[in-house]
Amino acid sequence: MIRFGTGGWRAIIGDEFTRSNIQLLAKALSEKMKFENVHKEGVVIGYDRRFLSKESVKWACEAFAAEGIHSLFVNRSSPTPLIMFYVEKHKMHYGLMVTASHNPATYNGIKIFTYGGRDANEEQTKDIENYALAIENRGEPVRIMPYEQARETGLVTEFNPINEYLDSIIDHINMKAIRSRGLRLVLDPMYGVSQASMKTILSTARCELDVIHGSHDTLFGRRMPAPSKEVLTELRTYVLEMECDLGIATDGDADRIGVIDDLGRYLHANDILVLLYYYLLKYKGWKGPAVRSISTTHMLDRIAKDFGEECYEVSVGFKHVSSKMAETNAVIGGESSGGMAIRGHINGKDGIYASVLLVEMVAVTGLKLSEFYSTICREYGKMYMVEKSLQYAQDRREDLMKMIYDDRILPEFPYKIVDVSYLDGCRICFSGDGWIAARFSGTEPLVRLYCEMSREEDANECIQIFQRFLNL
Repeated sequence: MIRFGTGGWRAIIGDEFTRSNIQLLAKALSEKMKFENVHKEGVVIGYDRRFLSKESVKWACEAFAAEGIHSLFVNRSSPTPLIMFYVEKHKMHYGLMVTASHNPATYNGIKIFTYGGRDANEEQTKDIENYALAIENRGEPVRIMPYEQARETGLVTEFNPINEYLDSIIDHINMKAIRSRGLRLVLDPMYGVSQASMKTILSTARCELDVIHGSHDTLFGRRMPAPSKEVLTELRTYVLEMECDLGIATDGDADRIGVIDDLGRYLHANDILVLLYYYLLKYKGWKGPAVRSISTTHMLDRIAKDFGEECYEVSVGFKHVSSKMAETNAVIGGESSGGMAIRGHINGKDGIYASVLLVEMVAVTGLKLSEFYSTICREYGKMYMVEKSLQYAQDRREDLMKMIYDDRILPEFPYKIVDVSYLDGCRICFSGDGWIAARFSGTEPLVRLYCEMSREEDANECIQIFQRFLNL
């Protein structure tokens, strides 16, 4: 019942995301920690604003306590990057975050982080799955210690390490430059957990910060808590009506971002990666490669080449991005889904840090965000990314996977194909830098299509061709 995808274990609340499965996962991780002889250091656990998130932490703590493992419980809803930061800084071997990130409100889940504050890799998550399966096969009940008893005996410690996390971000940012600009910003935390952190940092930087959708709503305003163009219409309206310099949106657990510029235009995560990589190389004088997933913009490749650097391609899943970043000492790494990491901070996605770095970029360059973006497009050209998620019936999954992965049948496109990669799904490159990719979601019954072309209408046409080919 516990299966990890690219972003941790996620499941529908009340279906597979249940108290018994949460405690089974905690028991499985306890056995893994004991085998590795790291159980004495305990685990740090946080949660977001989703339904049952706080209760889920307590259920996990009860199972850990019964195994004699100390839980450091961040006792208020917090950003996922905070847990990653704490694991890294305090040299812990494991941390957990109860969140389903940007999934619909009917989902919840658990992300697991390992030494260095990294996303658990496939080998580690497979270990946890196998431990859980072995426990079930033994018919062994999961022992628990009631939460209050665990807290009274010292096996649960409630605390809030937010200040050291915020201080680490402030130490990396040119706060003096931001203070000199008097910027007006608006934040859409999408009913998630970024508001307190963003307010603290940007108020310290003397920014005027307005907030929309900042209340606690487990249904996320009946929207997907993902900062996509379709759901940021109110943020766009606010930026234009209030003449803001920048509109920032973070997903439900604050590890991804979306941006509205001063002209009210939505900047895709791909655009944000390009902006930040260019800024770090040209204005801050950093040196080093970039890392992107197979479904992320190739504009990064153009910038890297211009500065004499490399751009490395990896499978989808931030654990692959962060691993390659560590291997190559990359400046930046990211995915088109909105997650990105910057060298010198945590070893994973952080929407809060990326957002504040964007504010610094506007302050340091003295350009409006739209002007800075236009400068890059003039220098490197403009590419348009189109994405589409196609839902399929479960009984079609094997046939679709066979067609794409085994038979390797390709649609007929009106462009010359110069390369086909099966590193993660199927990615087809056309002559002239355009490409299209199809891959299966690791968390939902979806085939995700991505296409990047020099003309938006061409990208839309390729998406339609692939959709008809899949008959979805």
